[in-house]
Amino acid sequence: MSGNYGHRLEFGTFVTPTNASPETPVALARRSEELGYDLVTFQDHPYQPAFLDTWTLLSWVAGRTERIRLAANVLNVPLRAPAVLARSAASLDLLSDGRLDLALGAGAFWQAIEAMGGRRLTPRESVDALGEAIDVIRALLAADDPTPASYPGEHHRLDGAERGPLPAHHIPIWLGARRPRMLRLVGAKADGWLPTLGPVEPDALRAGNKIIDEAAREAGRDPAEIRRLLNISGRFAPTRQGLLHGPAASWVEDLLPLVVEDGVGTLILMTDDDATMTRFAQEVAPALREAVDRRLPAPLPTTARRSVTVRAKRRPGIAYDEVPPSLVDSAVEPGDVGYSQVKSNYMRGGAPGLILQPGTPAEVADALAFARAHRDLPLGIRSGGHGISGRSTNDGGLVIYVGRMNEIEVLDEATRRVRIGPGARWMQVAAALAPYGWALTSGDYGGVGVGGLATAGGVGWLARKHGLTIDHLRAVELVLADGTQVRASDTENPDLFWAVRGAGANFGVVTAFEFEVDEVGPVGWAQFALDASDPELLVRWGAAVEAAPRDLTSALLMGPPRIGQPQVAQVMAMVDSDDPATIVGQLQPVADIAPGYDQQVVITSYASVMANASDGPHHGQGEPISRTGFVEHLTPAFAAAANRLLASGVVYFFHIRSVGGAVTDVDPDAMAWSHRGVNFHVSAFGRHRGRLDALWDDLFAGQLRGTYLSFETDQRPERLADAFPPRTLARLRELKARYDPDQLFRDNFAITPDTASRTTP
Repeated sequence: MSGNYGHRLEFGTFVTPTNASPETPVALARRSEELGYDLVTFQDHPYQPAFLDTWTLLSWVAGRTERIRLAANVLNVPLRAPAVLARSAASLDLLSDGRLDLALGAGAFWQAIEAMGGRRLTPRESVDALGEAIDVIRALLAADDPTPASYPGEHHRLDGAERGPLPAHHIPIWLGARRPRMLRLVGAKADGWLPTLGPVEPDALRAGNKIIDEAAREAGRDPAEIRRLLNISGRFAPTRQGLLHGPAASWVEDLLPLVVEDGVGTLILMTDDDATMTRFAQEVAPALREAVDRRLPAPLPTTARRSVTVRAKRRPGIAYDEVPPSLVDSAVEPGDVGYSQVKSNYMRGGAPGLILQPGTPAEVADALAFARAHRDLPLGIRSGGHGISGRSTNDGGLVIYVGRMNEIEVLDEATRRVRIGPGARWMQVAAALAPYGWALTSGDYGGVGVGGLATAGGVGWLARKHGLTIDHLRAVELVLADGTQVRASDTENPDLFWAVRGAGANFGVVTAFEFEVDEVGPVGWAQFALDASDPELLVRWGAAVEAAPRDLTSALLMGPPRIGQPQVAQVMAMVDSDDPATIVGQLQPVADIAPGYDQQVVITSYASVMANASDGPHHGQGEPISRTGFVEHLTPAFAAAANRLLASGVVYFFHIRSVGGAVTDVDPDAMAWSHRGVNFHVSAFGRHRGRLDALWDDLFAGQLRGTYLSFETDQRPERLADAFPPRTLARLRELKARYDPDQLFRDNFAITPDTASRTTP
């Protein structure tokens, strides 16, 4: 293959890792970033006493820079065990947010290598050892494969090695090579070829490309997948005096054929001179880009291309090459490294065809435009990824994941007004508010994302004292289905603001929430393990909670009875007070409802209670099956039904949370969430959809009122009518017709756009 290979044209620097002035290579790396270079590299000669250790230098530079990519030029594999190198590379890639490239070499200075304990290899052995090293590194970087890695090589072996960690991006492996056998290895296994102009002349580039291309095709690879890099050096002068020796214009003339005819996609300037580095970046690089685009039939891409392996895993029906430019770099496809980290949510396994990760409202609008062009595909909107009911993942569809929009900002300390991005998680919010002596009732699990909960309701540990999360919402900024960015509050788009508080998943993607938070100091936090053998336990617990001051909010968990083991109820309670006597006085009636097996009562912060989750990715599997509803009182009839449900073996998790108190103070018509006259929220998780539905509908017939869609997975139309009373649902349908008439938001208990004349979901 001749000519350009179609890669984005990139520029880098090659800096000497001198230790005489250790800050100098670091300063030059930072200067490279300032000048807009894509890459900074350092030679790797650990036997040179005048040089810094390259890997240590790369790590230090990673911490002193923000954008520029990093690589050795090239790593001496005979002195760096590939298994160790793989873990080091993954670690540095994670710490640098995906900025490491891996360039390897077989080691040229064997006398020095032997002096440091290496064994001299024949040329053939060197190539074979390097090929095995590539296999070992790739095997250990494939950390989304849960099986141990084994590799029976002659020079390098793995025997059941644990993979990982998973790097932040696909780390390309480039080889420094000149001889034919090494060039064939590039074609067979590598992602790039990195020679140096000088030892390799322009004519030799063509010959090397020919060998690489032939080897790639023999291995079943597309030669265009292999990036061609080139180390270059030269001098600026007033007049042309030779190759890369003259004015900037002559540099462009010299480099243009290397890019257009010889396929070089990355030019790496070898210099420690700031002036040369600056002039190349300002005068040569931009002019060369323009000249290349003029010479080629079509301009080169502005973003990195995905490999054929990644493209082979694309799902049908998605125009991957039409992803908006603003989202290309953050988009995740099924073949990408990191796909396993974002494909599923907390409880649901997924395999979406594309995950878009906008970081601004404008990018959300771009993502929605892409979704509108793919109306036939499922669409999930994800904030923290904990959603039980919501389809924040799917199979083969699109996901818009706003996790990057996670800012937490105090707008007005006097009025306790805060602005929170939808991608923040509640444990982060609690930690940010704690220094001010503030808190915001926000569910009971810190790993939940703000966006889902703050548009659905928000029943949490402060609910009886301070109400729901949405009761504290004062304004939202959101992007509508047509891409319009709007603000909604009591005075701006008030109908939309009414709908967002309880039915937000149907009306847009919220990009910012403004809350008025509460003053909350230290709280009492209690956990009890109580004997649940008495069928009247639920009645007594419910009565104790209802009789308690509003300071107290409680929840109860039970599982199915186990043979030979006592039935146990886990009871948790928060008291919004830092007075020990008050805390004990309010908890005692709860603790007295049954004999106890264990208890813990502490005075702590709300933030410490909410710090009960991992901040890492979710790896849910299967499909959650749950039912939910509200009840005013826990009566003997309710307790009997609950005990029968648990005894059936269909349910593995039964949960009751107290509501009531301040929640009932809000007018049911004030917002779309209208379940104001109840004291308890009940939910159950089961193993079989049909059996759970049948039991739930039979046992609790006439006892439950409404439903809380955040915990409901039953998609039958009746659930929508349970969630919204007729008058509320009619108004929501009118607003749906105004804000989302084409039902772009349709995969999470969709409200049908209609007029009030239609009364069925």
